[in-house]
Amino acid sequence: MKKLRSQNWFGKKGKDGFIYRAWMKNQGIPDDEFQGKPVIGICNTWSELTPCNAHFRELAESVKRGILEAGGFPLEFPVMSLGETLIKPTAMLYRNLMSMDTEESIRANPLDGVVLLCGCDKTTPATVMGAASVGLPTIVVSGGPMLTGKFKGKNVATSDVWRWSEANRKGELSDVEFRLAEGCMARSKGHCAVMGTASTMACMVESLGLCLPENAAIPAADSRRKVIAQLSGRRIVDMVREDLTIDKILTRAAFENAIMLNAAIGGSTNFVVHLLAIAGRIGVDLTLDDFDKLGSHIPLLANLQPSGDYFMEDFYYAGGLPVVIKELDKELHSDALTVNGQSISENCKASECYNAEIIATREKPFQEASGIAVVYGNLCQNGAIIKPSAATAELMVHKGKALVFENIEDYHARINDPNLEADPTDVLVLKNVGLKGYPGMPEVGNMAVPKKLLSQGVTDMVRISDGRMSGTAYGTVFLHVSPESAAGGNLALVENGDMIEVDVPNRSLNLIVSDEVLAERRKNWQPADLGYNRGYVEMYIREVEEAHLGGDLKFLKGNSGSEVTRDSH
Repeated sequence: MKKLRSQNWFGKKGKDGFIYRAWMKNQGIPDDEFQGKPVIGICNTWSELTPCNAHFRELAESVKRGILEAGGFPLEFPVMSLGETLIKPTAMLYRNLMSMDTEESIRANPLDGVVLLCGCDKTTPATVMGAASVGLPTIVVSGGPMLTGKFKGKNVATSDVWRWSEANRKGELSDVEFRLAEGCMARSKGHCAVMGTASTMACMVESLGLCLPENAAIPAADSRRKVIAQLSGRRIVDMVREDLTIDKILTRAAFENAIMLNAAIGGSTNFVVHLLAIAGRIGVDLTLDDFDKLGSHIPLLANLQPSGDYFMEDFYYAGGLPVVIKELDKELHSDALTVNGQSISENCKASECYNAEIIATREKPFQEASGIAVVYGNLCQNGAIIKPSAATAELMVHKGKALVFENIEDYHARINDPNLEADPTDVLVLKNVGLKGYPGMPEVGNMAVPKKLLSQGVTDMVRISDGRMSGTAYGTVFLHVSPESAAGGNLALVENGDMIEVDVPNRSLNLIVSDEVLAERRKNWQPADLGYNRGYVEMYIREVEEAHLGGDLKFLKGNSGSEVTRDSH
């Protein structure tokens, strides 16, 4: 084993070594802990403002137990935590800030390896981005999904929020019942119980090889979640001794595996912007086209909400992600290395499917082609994405008039207006909800159907925006339009009544307006003044890259390594 990085602190003699050790000893740490044991940082995203991660204090104790058993020296530290359900204006605005917190906390401290405790949507990509920029041995422990909810005798979870909301708007679900459903849905610790973004991120890190097998789907309330946390604590110590650093796991092959597996499970569209950002940190050349090229031919093997019928708890009991990996073995880079030192294929050899209604075979999938479709056209020169498995088949080729909302406030002010001029064939267009324009790219792309049409029985329409949508949502929704409105993309120039043509099979999304007319409109276009002139948000607007590049800050691309060139004393 090469010299431990932590010995640059704790192994020093004289005044510097005295200071590094002495103040640590005020916590009751014996002297021999500082004498050559691998120091493992437990990066904890616990916060009571992040309900999905509120059980992480307890989970961290299981990680510590494993580290101690393996002869390591555990040190837990906090980083900024992002609670998807509470943070305004959107958690995505702070993903990059959290990644900076993670990166600098790891690099600046005497750590030899790190365990990332993450669960809620942005906490996973943010911590992985930060860790990738440092390059130490790294293992991820997810918090796990909550138990399936129960409401009026039925299984429910986050995707039902959209259904209940529409039923409430139509008067089919009373306000009292709507309020009652809150406690019935979120009845245990953990993140969303469907294949939303949090579960997609947990599957992403398992697909990338950054966690132990089965990590993705074990429910938060299941005792086996603590077991895998303890085993991860043991394993990170060995990873340090083996010098198994994160860059040896995050190879091009690992990213390609993650794209294919995300397609097979019907994962969230948010997967795209997060995986691109992680690739940008580790130095893998990944593009938007890779998601279509690698994933669009992959069959849907997981019957999970919002694309299907079941829940993450069911997925785990049916065999979980290892079964899906085993089914796709011939498509995947089966020799890709994972954190336990074995290949992704070796980890899944003994996996079995225990419920064919939840996990299908490669030969008899639930849907022949899944994944993310990437479309281009004059409305999205740098691309836009759609999740076909969550869309209405009849709307995948469509032509209709644009019904335009200039911003989210305009949308909220008019969408329920009974006098809104709207037709079921219209295309809803929402501008200025992108990375710069909102700022932070909120999950508002799955706009509700106008109330007057909803009452007529219309359940889906083509929707286009430069925003995102929740991984728990569904519909024929085009997202992440790039360039975004606030950056001067053609989306900013769309007017009510313009014809828009959608052709997903041919990967096109076009505004049927001449270049000459668009050029004339552009002369009168001015970017909105968002009113931010200081602090992180001002820097974010100035430095954030477009969605098709991952939405990272320009100066964070790449990595700086783990070396600290100056001592503090």
